[in-house]
Amino acid sequence: MILTYEQCIEIYGTDYRIKKEIKEGRLFQKGKGIYSEDEYCSDLDIISVKYPRAVFTGESAFYYYGLSDVIPDKYFLATKRTDTRINDPDIRQVFVNEELFDMGKTTMVYHKTEINIYSRERLLVDLMRSKGRIAFDYYKEIVSSYRRIIDELDFYHVEECAAIFKNSDRIMEAISLEVL
Repeated sequence: MILTYEQCIEIYGTDYRIKKEIKEGRLFQKGKGIYSEDEYCSDLDIISVKYPRAVFTGESAFYYYGLSDVIPDKYFLATKRTDTRINDPDIRQVFVNEELFDMGKTTMVYHKTEINIYSRERLLVDLMRSKGRIAFDYYKEIVSSYRRIIDELDFYHVEECAAIFKNSDRIMEAISLEVL
């Protein structure tokens, strides 16, 4: 189980006791202010505790949903524009406007870790908005994955997500031409 420093203080009482637990091998420090009761834990566990308000997006989200078999080389996290910059070489931070941040935000369990992630519908709209900035083969792989799960998507939610953007008509047209 991953714990923050504050949670460790609640459990162990003092900083001295935390250091004693670490020295005796019952607690392991995984980063600044992040501790684990297990010696080995996944990066996903650590990220979900270290950045609880961040939302997985982009390449990471496509992979976790099974829309792509390309394992991302970084964790793609969306945060609000006003949030602090994440200084971690393994994380690519995407800043999102306040009014767009919570749209399509949901949770899922991936490898026994509960993570914040954008819905497949929101990701479809984001994919159409950014298709010129990603590799063509990667784009086509994700579009064909969406074609396979078309019956599972909530198109009312897709329209809601697209409606927020100025070019919503073009987004919906691209979705209907390439995915439907």
